[in-house]
Order: sequence, then C-alpha cells, then structure tokens
Amino acid sequence: MARPLTGIIPPLVTPFTADGDIDEKLLRGQARFMLAKGVHGVCMGGSTGEGHTLTRDELKRTVEITLEEIGDKIPVVAGIIVNSTRQALLSAKDMQSLGGVSGLQITPVHYLFKPDDEATMAHFRAITSATDIPVIIYNVIPWNYLRPELLVRLMTELPGIAGVKQSQGDMKLMADLLLATPKGKVILSAVDALLYSSFALGAHGTIAANPAAIPGVTVALWDAVQRGDHALGLEMHAAMLRFWNTIVGDNLPACVKYALTQQGAAAGVSRAPMAMPSAAQRAAIDRELKAVLAYDRSGSVAHAA
Repeated sequence: MARPLTGIIPPLVTPFTADGDIDEKLLRGQARFMLAKGVHGVCMGGSTGEGHTLTRDELKRTVEITLEEIGDKIPVVAGIIVNSTRQALLSAKDMQSLGGVSGLQITPVHYLFKPDDEATMAHFRAITSATDIPVIIYNVIPWNYLRPELLVRLMTELPGIAGVKQSQGDMKLMADLLLATPKGKVILSAVDALLYSSFALGAHGTIAANPAAIPGVTVALWDAVQRGDHALGLEMHAAMLRFWNTIVGDNLPACVKYALTQQGAAAGVSRAPMAMPSAAQRAAIDRELKAVLAYDRSGSVAHAA
C-alpha cells in the first residue's frame, strides 16, 4: 500500500567535499537531523539537492544512503531531473530496484526544446508504466510550465501520477489545481515565500527549500494551520518570509547548506560552479535564522557526525 506523500517533506541537500565528491557521512547526519525535527518525509535529488548535477549512479547511491538512515520511519522520495524519457526510465528503474522508495519527484523535460501536450503525456505514461512507485510531477520548469488543465489530465488519465508539486510562486495556479484535483491526488507547495497561504488554501504539504533549511519551523507552521491557529500561522509567515528573502537566489542550495550548518547539521559545500554564500549573505541569514528559529518547537539537537 502506497504511503501518503503529505505534510512537510524537505528536499535534502547533497553535501559535497571541496573536490566535488559526495560526503556520505554528512548526508547520513542530515537525514538523522530531519528525523529529529519531526518531518513527515524527505526527498533526495531535488533542485535544493543539486539533483541536476548528480550522475545516475550518484543519485542511486544518495537515495540508498537516505533509505539506510530513514528506514521505514517516514517516506523517502527520489527526485529525477533529466532531459529524456530514456534517462527518466533508467533512474526510475534504479529506484524500483532499491526497494523502499515511496515516491518519484520528476520534472518535465527541461532543456531548450519543449514537448507538446501529447509528448508530455507519453513521457509520463512511459514512466508510470515502468514502475509502481507513485510519481509527483515537479512543475517548475519556466519554459515547460504545465498548465492546470494538462496537469489535471495527467492526474486523471495516469493512475501512477500521485499529484503535483507546484512551484514558481504561482498561487493562482495552485488555487486552480486545488479546485480541480481528482480525488486521492495531492498538491504539494513549493511556493516557499507563501507556505502559510498554501497550507491555508488546502495544499496537502510541501517539498521546498525553506523546509529544507528550517524543517522544525515548517513542521510547527503545518501543525498550526492544521489545528486552525491562523493568527500564529500569519505571525510565522512573516518570520519565514524574512528568512526566505535571505536565502533565495542563484546559490539557493548553498545558502540552505549554510543555514543547516549553523544549526549543527554540517552540510558541506556546493558543487562547482555554484558559489557558497557571500559575507553579506551569511550575515543576513544569521540574523533572520536566529529570529525564525524561535518558532522551532522540536527541541532537538543535530548529530551530524
């Protein structure tokens, strides 16, 4: 039976060494950190995890490590960011072979050439026919941004599509999707600046960078909205937005790594050519991180070693 892909599902960062190798020890520590924060699942190989830089073998290994640390405690989602149906099928079959993967987060093809609707349908039909792991469509690619009607068609016609991760700050598209989503499907928010709004509208959870950087706070926000405490939710929104504004940018994954390291979950460096945060970015992150962590009720201490 498929495990529900709902609630707070942070995309793990991929810790790299200065030479660009994966630091497996730090990845294991990060997985344990997320468990201690009470998250409802984790995702490996997403944008925040620099999944676009991972080879097929590296993706498989990082997901394997995550499964070893997480066990069956919470769902593990594997991100697949590739440019062809063949590549997606190969990685999907890798995930199937590992056992224990609860979902696949897959982008539409994202290089220069945009498939039409029928080609997009065929792409996801091939993937869902080749694996029984539920697929979440990661709707983030600016020049291949899937319209609500196409997303609803995908969810309706392909049983293997479990839902959509809606990105790019488009709350109107999010609201339209929530109105039209077929029964049993999920809409996950990656509108980092407006997670409170997303949850209040009825989004079923989130896979996004802000939850990766401040997982305990995001769990507290989710809990507040679920119990109807919108006054607290709005208050938290302001602090989370101020924090988000310090990490968003072309080196977002590196800024998330810095924020995690400041919380005791050492996260290594980013893979070249992505730059680590500047002195000005670090100072801003430190200021707003201290403020937003006041809402972290997990009481946990990271053990990244």
